[in-house]
Amino acid sequence: MNKNRVQVKIGGATYTIVTEDDTQYVEALAEEINNEIRSVCNSNPSLSITQAAVLVALDQADACKKASASADNLRVQIKDYLEESARAKMEVEVARREVERLNREISNLRDRLNNR
Repeated sequence: MNKNRVQVKIGGATYTIVTEDDTQYVEALAEEINNEIRSVCNSNPSLSITQAAVLVALDQADACKKASASADNLRVQIKDYLEESARAKMEVEVARREVERLNREISNLRDRLNNR
């Protein structure tokens, strides 16, 4: 895969990012981080850019951990649903076979009644 070199500006500093990701994607990420740093700095002017960046990084790490935990929970739920679905399909198949057996039995009993 091709490596892209993307220049972004975050917190007043320019960074060159080498990535396989799309240039526009990386630029959008940088803009989002820059906006968050600016917002933190605006809400608390006594913070340095570095302090604001650390707070944004903590917030992003928190969001990432929570999203990962949520995704893990969804995977477990999906696995449970798939297992439940497989059990239900097996139960349906067992019931279908039982219905077929009972229908054959009914047919045999009818035949016996008709032959009397």
